[in-house]
Amino acid sequence: MNHIGTIRLETDRLILRRFTIEDAEEMFHNWASDDEVTKYLTWPTHQNVEMTIGYINYCIQGYADPAFYQWTIEIKETHELIGNISAVKVIEETDSLELGWVIGRKYWGNGYTAEAAKTVLEVFFDKVGANCVYAGHDVNNPNSGRVMQKIGMKYEGTLRQSGRNNQGIVDCARYSILRSER
Repeated sequence: MNHIGTIRLETDRLILRRFTIEDAEEMFHNWASDDEVTKYLTWPTHQNVEMTIGYINYCIQGYADPAFYQWTIEIKETHELIGNISAVKVIEETDSLELGWVIGRKYWGNGYTAEAAKTVLEVFFDKVGANCVYAGHDVNNPNSGRVMQKIGMKYEGTLRQSGRNNQGIVDCARYSILRSER
């Protein structure tokens, strides 16, 4: 793959950009500290803004690696930070990337996640040269699966007891899309 790093992207309603340390308070309040938002995630709810600062510092250091993809999701009109989207895993052997996201509860149901994910998919296929982009979700979180369907991913199957999140060990539904299927 031809890695290009976390470049600024725009959609009709969103700006996808790199984290800055100034994003810590907004990230903490808009999604990272909400137990309902982090319920099905693999990282714990942030108990204080220092945890969020630590995560953002990890991202800032990661931006030096062209194979590191971690965007904030910002509403273009209001500049509200509403979530983030990333390549959770990059697998060079198969030209594959795993896509993951989180969005604040206040912003659920507006199509923001699918809008951001479609744009990231375009970049992964057209600029990075990925062959496959996949994602998975806890079977008890079907809303995440609906986003996967909206962006053209196909259901591959459910892997029993194959994931761990804040609910423990869980069954994961897996979806993917190939470059040739777009």
